[in-house]
Amino acid sequence: MIMKKQLLLFAMILLPLVASAHDIEVQNADGVTIYYNYINNGTELEVTYQGSKYNSYSNEYQGNVAIPEEVTYMNRTRKVTSIGNYAFYRCSGLTSVTIPNSVTSIGEGAFSGCSGLTSVTIPNSVTSIRFSAFSGCSGLTSITIPNSVTSIENYAFYYCSRLTSVTIPNSVTSIGVMAFDSCSGLTSVTIPNSVTSIGFMAFASCKNLTSITIPNSVTSISQPAFNGCTGLTSMKVDSGNTKYDSRDNCNAIIETESNTLIAGCKNTTIPNNVTCIGDSAFYDGYSLTSIIIPNSVTSIGLSAFYFCYGLTQVIIGNGVKSIEKKAFSRCSNIQDMYLYADWIPTTGTDVFYSSYTSYITTLHVPASLLSLYKSTSPWKDFKEIVALTDSDPKPDVTEVNAVRNIEDNKVVIYNLNGVRLNEPQKGINIINGKKYVEK
Repeated sequence: MIMKKQLLLFAMILLPLVASAHDIEVQNADGVTIYYNYINNGTELEVTYQGSKYNSYSNEYQGNVAIPEEVTYMNRTRKVTSIGNYAFYRCSGLTSVTIPNSVTSIGEGAFSGCSGLTSVTIPNSVTSIRFSAFSGCSGLTSITIPNSVTSIENYAFYYCSRLTSVTIPNSVTSIGVMAFDSCSGLTSVTIPNSVTSIGFMAFASCKNLTSITIPNSVTSISQPAFNGCTGLTSMKVDSGNTKYDSRDNCNAIIETESNTLIAGCKNTTIPNNVTCIGDSAFYDGYSLTSIIIPNSVTSIGLSAFYFCYGLTQVIIGNGVKSIEKKAFSRCSNIQDMYLYADWIPTTGTDVFYSSYTSYITTLHVPASLLSLYKSTSPWKDFKEIVALTDSDPKPDVTEVNAVRNIEDNKVVIYNLNGVRLNEPQKGINIINGKKYVEK
């Protein structure tokens, strides 16, 4: 009996420690209670969450919260220098936060899931925006990142769907993995000359982003970086960049040394000196409707056109030797594919997975290879395989909007069916007896 009473007493002593992991809680002058932990040997304070776990509560912070520069507790004053990991996690009732200049660090997931947060001021004292710091802040419409910040870490602003503009200062050198992924309201972003690396899917699914310019300083772009940016009409690299270029105003990013196109958009025209379509180059580019792959290209990379379900016409030049795994996977609306090589390109697994080639796609190939295509996988599974004709679109058609410099009274335009047109239509046009492509 004595032993049981001792154990019960010991458990009662430990109970407050288990139930509340924060060190102190102090009420501001405005009546808002903020929870803190001691850091740096007890000399400073870090804002934290209530309870033993960051997801124990979701209502500890609501409305407007002003974090003080310093806090006096038990007759001792300490500076507040950090917003701890997951301090405001999923506090959906939080609408605005004022962070003082004393704070130098915003922790991982600090404001993650704060869907009601519309305003936050980041002071010049903060040097990094950590992993998932503002992810899921779907009510946040704009944010200014101060000049003190040098890195925007992975998932920092992931799924901030109402974020319409962001200013990235010249101090930032890296933009992390999925940092702005699914910021579908983002219409413009300027990448400063200080940035050297752009992470995997950094701006993925920013569907209202219309243009992107890669500055001279960028030497590393992890692909896909811009997949799902279906509104992109302009994609450029500054002329002084030694790693990448956008030759011939192609609206794409090309790795200069290897002549590999690593990222494209719906307005891309692949230049004649590109030799490779890189892995995931048009990944999730479902606004792309047609593509001409010129004779210079020898390989089409892994998942190069994955989930381009708006793609209806593909013209592949006579240089392509290999088409890698899932290159045209989930391209479910391709009507016509033209292949001009005098051999059958090698293919990776699932190259046309879920592309419905057996239902809707006509494959156009050299007459000499017709029977071979009809007996070779995955080509034999196409709905129809026919021989190329002289009237079929050619992979060397690179003139875009060529008609613009011709006087209207001298222009005669037909489509491929011989129908006279008043103006060029998207796709292949016969203008004054020559074939041109209109994007």
